[in-house]
Amino acid sequence: MAIKYKLVQRKDFSKDAPKDAKKYFAQIVSNGTVTFDELCEGIAEESALTSGDVKGMIDRLTKALVRHLKAGRNVQIGELGNFRPTLGSKGAASEKEFDAGTMMKKPGMMFTPGKALQNMRTQITFERISKKEETTTGGGEEERPGEL
Repeated sequence: MAIKYKLVQRKDFSKDAPKDAKKYFAQIVSNGTVTFDELCEGIAEESALTSGDVKGMIDRLTKALVRHLKAGRNVQIGELGNFRPTLGSKGAASEKEFDAGTMMKKPGMMFTPGKALQNMRTQITFERISKKEETTTGGGEEERPGEL
């Protein structure tokens, strides 16, 4: 099944674009949301686990991720991918002037997809929806050009 998209007109932020220039960009049209319960039930149907087992495992996985990321560790989760903490700060003229209490920015987290997710990205196909479908689907998710 293809990912559906529509074209939307937005301001052209290219380097040499005229002030009021606009271009058309692809915007994904959501095909719905899979709830956490639906996801767990689907996994349970494909395994020997119950839906409750899957929910419990994901809950424990989240707690373990938080613990290890807070300790500054990278976390590998098999085919899913890797999580690692990131940080940034304001600059100081000298080491002595650097104050971690006021200059550190809010830490972040980087996710690097595993091979299965990376491969999925190369296998996606796209289908442009018609103007008629645009009005019946109610729009789509706000995505930036090139995001996936």
